[in-house]
Amino acid sequence: MTASSDRPTLWFLNGPNANLYGLDANQVYGTQSFPALKQRCEEKAASLDLKLNFVQSNHEGQLIDWIQEARGQSPGIIINAAGLTYSSVPILDALLSFPGRIIEVHMSNIWKRESFRHHSYISKAAHGVIAGLGGEGYELAIEAMSRLIRGAD
Repeated sequence: MTASSDRPTLWFLNGPNANLYGLDANQVYGTQSFPALKQRCEEKAASLDLKLNFVQSNHEGQLIDWIQEARGQSPGIIINAAGLTYSSVPILDALLSFPGRIIEVHMSNIWKRESFRHHSYISKAAHGVIAGLGGEGYELAIEAMSRLIRGAD
């Protein structure tokens, strides 16, 4: 295992209302709380010798700022833009300017939900999309990103 400072840092961005995971009465996003999901993802990243900057904001501009901040600092961004997935051209533009790898992830299967969720602006910038697997999808995104940034098939 390499020294902590030598480990690549991935950015894992979560959009509006992700902080409410586990609190939804109809459990569309599962029963695991956001802090528990964050811990789960940090443990997964550490097992792959990666650092993880796992953040959440309800504000579009903050997500854009983080995408720009990741430039030159990270080889990859994993993003669940939540409701902004279906409406944010500015987030798409920021992602298109990011030189590294991008994976789009969703807790729920967006194609089994309301029709407005079937079109993602984020997908145009993403190297891949994982949807509908809940917290396991988040872990799979970290694993896939590890392979992408290290050149593994």
